[in-house]
Amino acid sequence: MKIAHVNMFFWPTFGGVEEVMYELALRQVKQGHEVHVFCCDSDKENRIKKKQEIKDKIHIHRSPYWLRLSLSTHIWPGLIKELPKYDFDIVHSHVSGHWYILASGIISKIKGFKHVHTTHCPWTDKFRRKLLQFLLTFNDLFLNKLAFTYTDKIIAITPWEIPILTKWVSKEKIQVIPNGMPQYMFKKVKNDKFKKKLKFKGKIILFFGRFNITKGADVLALAAKELVKERKDINFLFVGPDEGIKQKVKDIVKGESRIKVLDPIRGESRVEVYQSADVFLLPSYREGLPLTLFEAMASGLPIVASPVNGIPFEMKDPENGYFVKYGDVKGLKEKILKLLDNPKIAKKMSQNNLKKAKQYTWDLINERYVNEYKKLIK
Repeated sequence: MKIAHVNMFFWPTFGGVEEVMYELALRQVKQGHEVHVFCCDSDKENRIKKKQEIKDKIHIHRSPYWLRLSLSTHIWPGLIKELPKYDFDIVHSHVSGHWYILASGIISKIKGFKHVHTTHCPWTDKFRRKLLQFLLTFNDLFLNKLAFTYTDKIIAITPWEIPILTKWVSKEKIQVIPNGMPQYMFKKVKNDKFKKKLKFKGKIILFFGRFNITKGADVLALAAKELVKERKDINFLFVGPDEGIKQKVKDIVKGESRIKVLDPIRGESRVEVYQSADVFLLPSYREGLPLTLFEAMASGLPIVASPVNGIPFEMKDPENGYFVKYGDVKGLKEKILKLLDNPKIAKKMSQNNLKKAKQYTWDLINERYVNEYKKLIK
């Protein structure tokens, strides 16, 4: 098959959607499919100079963006010119609520391509700028309904989305396929150089993700600052790219030697980061279905998370970890201490998570996508 993935951004941009696309594209190339990616020429911060390149046998086409509405919203009309140059079996667009979903659908209709769209669960807006909140209202009333009429299959990453999606499409058009994680996340670290480099004594609590206001790293930082003053056997590690609040987190934890804030870490190196930890924290305001949830499970970590959006569909309390409402600093502290002070409970969660994670490898998730592609072509 000839497959095109369409999204605002792609490698080397940090983000869950970009990683999903990359992991799927890698596997599709290995299966013998010809895979192209169409995106704008931004990594969210700077323009990417190279507009056309091949990485890991994936053909990448970047078009200059004309307008930047926010960190994650760019207008790049070049897609309208670039996508029709090729003949694809499948055009697979990502992230609902953007103009390029409609453009991909119309082009697919004209050219005879099958159009698959993965929503990536963008259905909350508390922290959006007022202009974007207005645009989201416009999307709800007009754009999503119009764009979805030009899709052949809608992929929701969690069942939580189905009641929302049925405002615009029939249930028959919707398929749920969750996110996943690489097989290498199960690998056991033999010589833990990373942990030694941290020079932490005692237990480590890990936040691994984007420093975006929706992820709750600033809330966790408040809990971390209190806990390290109360207990000398606890350390906190924050790892990820800045999306607006990294300096705020650093300011909150300033002067605390047992709280470290590190730059993002990619690829297989993530394994030793996760395995250096004892508990994983996901204190988000909103989430679609975070990749880090499954990465933490594959690393055998008990989890403390906010029970938001897709998370309760894949994580159970107390089977896999504990739920704490977003913003509840006291609750975060209580659940962290409960796990650290009850090793039998933590070990049972660890065993459950290792077992559960086997359902979410990218090899299995990709097979589900490819099967959907094949059904449409038939």
